[in-house]
Amino acid sequence: MKRRKFIQNALGSALALAAIRLPDLAFSQTSQNAFAAGRTGQSGNGLILRGVNLGGWLVLEKWMVPKVYRGTDAVDEYQLCNMLGKEARARLQQHRETFITAEDFKWIKNAGLNAVRLPVGYWALEAPQPYVESSEFIDFALEQARQNGLKLILDLHGAPGSQNGWDHSGRSGEIGWDKDPNNIKETVRILSAFAQKYGKHPALYGIELLNEPSTTIPVETLKDFYRDAYSQIRRYAGPEIAVVFHDSFRAMAWQNFMKEPEYTNVIIDTHLYQCFGNEDQERTAQEQLVFALNRKSTLEQMQREELPTFVGEWSLALPDRSLENLSSFQGELVTGAYAGTQLLCFENTRGWFFWSYKMESKSEWNFRYCVERGWLPEHFPA
Repeated sequence: MKRRKFIQNALGSALALAAIRLPDLAFSQTSQNAFAAGRTGQSGNGLILRGVNLGGWLVLEKWMVPKVYRGTDAVDEYQLCNMLGKEARARLQQHRETFITAEDFKWIKNAGLNAVRLPVGYWALEAPQPYVESSEFIDFALEQARQNGLKLILDLHGAPGSQNGWDHSGRSGEIGWDKDPNNIKETVRILSAFAQKYGKHPALYGIELLNEPSTTIPVETLKDFYRDAYSQIRRYAGPEIAVVFHDSFRAMAWQNFMKEPEYTNVIIDTHLYQCFGNEDQERTAQEQLVFALNRKSTLEQMQREELPTFVGEWSLALPDRSLENLSSFQGELVTGAYAGTQLLCFENTRGWFFWSYKMESKSEWNFRYCVERGWLPEHFPA
């Protein structure tokens, strides 16, 4: 079985290389050096993170964990807790205790990964109604990470008022985070509380200030918030703890921002998917592979002109239209090639986190399933 998977991956990589004919995709000497350094798990800025997101665990997403939504028509965690009322705590407790366990952290370690990104809501430590706090599971995750030699990014995935109006912010609908200054002030306070509680934990690699803030939020509003949050975090967490901010899907909007020496150990998080936009829907399989490899130049530019960067979310999902008219065998090769192409690009960054480690269904979003299918390696080198 392992030999079959290896052959499949090799064929997929060959397809990716055959698809790429553009001269500007050749590795620069800088890229070659970074890639060579990556094989030893180091880059010029330290550890290259290779990890997974623990999505669907402490921030619920119905499409990932539909069983916890059973018997309701709720679309997000806010609605679910509101509908369940007093029963919400018991149902979420059961999900949290069983969805991610100590065995999962051991599996992650044994796969050769070295990090996890943990999405949490603003209700994690102190839960306003109707949410249920999750601090004991953050404690559990950090301790399991420590025991297994993993680093952890604590990611604020949902903020008061919702920073993007999507279900994974906790409450879908209106984007209200930036409409009320008290929402931003409260977010800074929560991040400060994270730093005060967890900033000295040996497994903590960094704190991510806000996941995927909407492109409708003015960049200057985000910059002011990022600076304020950084200052509060640094009161409790030293420069060895990274402060991570999301690019708000505006990759090149952060030049001359939060630079040394005034700011230390700041990292940009960018999320790279090729399945949501209208342009994504129009690409052929070959064009998807070319597009994925071309992203290398943007990632290099971000690190050259802005700040160290990691890819905090990515997957193997492609639009159905990209794979139509392909045989099942050809589709397998494309998916494997898409995996290898992305990993090759990400080796030139501070690292990556697949979305997501596991979910209830078997799909290109499920890291464990992708490994089982042979699209991703069974083991990642240190």
